[in-house]
Amino acid sequence: MTLQTPSSESLPPLGKRPFTLATDLDGTFLGGTDADRARLYDWIEANRPTVGLVFVTGRDPDFITGMVRDGGLPRPDFVVGDVGTTIAQVHEDATVHPIPELETQIAEIWGDAGARVREALDGAPGLRLQPTEFRYRVSYDMDPAAFDPAISDRVRDMGFDPLMSNDEFFDVLPRGISKGPSLRRLIAHLGIDEGRVLAAGDTMNDYSMLVCGVPSVAVGGSEQALLTALNGYDKVHKARAIGAAGILEAIAALNLHPNTPEA
Repeated sequence: MTLQTPSSESLPPLGKRPFTLATDLDGTFLGGTDADRARLYDWIEANRPTVGLVFVTGRDPDFITGMVRDGGLPRPDFVVGDVGTTIAQVHEDATVHPIPELETQIAEIWGDAGARVREALDGAPGLRLQPTEFRYRVSYDMDPAAFDPAISDRVRDMGFDPLMSNDEFFDVLPRGISKGPSLRRLIAHLGIDEGRVLAAGDTMNDYSMLVCGVPSVAVGGSEQALLTALNGYDKVHKARAIGAAGILEAIAALNLHPNTPEA
């Protein structure tokens, strides 16, 4: 059981808190044992005046609201969702509210491309369109055995970025937009010291945020393609512990909070 999140009005702004966790959800913040997750979530709630929380995820706003209300997650202060195409604040009732000034460039790059992308990839082998109509991306479930790599070239030729992750997802994103650039945009907007942020992830759609220049961790159990891509990035902590425990491990190893959590 987690502690109750204090109201936003009673907390310092993120730019004034000593530490901010910017974390992926599936396999990362939601990964590990029940005990590991409870230890991390309770530590966050017990230290809310000094710990900011940002979900950086491929999940959409409705999923995030539901997980906070019904899934026992601490309420994040902000969200970089939809693989970086949503940048939003989270209200007291756990609803997610996009920040227009941070999404202007994303919207301009994407335009009204959704229908065009769906038409171009209709019937593409190994791709099954996800039912949610996202604002600034198109997403598919992917069968890697049937997928044709030439599809990625087709997407690039159309002026968009393809992104494959965990051998099961294929996203079409606005050119140059992903988790890393959007997280940096939010950090700058909030006046957060980049050196006091920990980015945490486990699959290839986390790659851009793990190498965006803030302290970062690939938690234990990360996708092999991600670990391979991170070769040479010595500043990325490769945790041994899985999921939530890997986040705790990195906070302690990188000395990112004065009240270092117990890993």
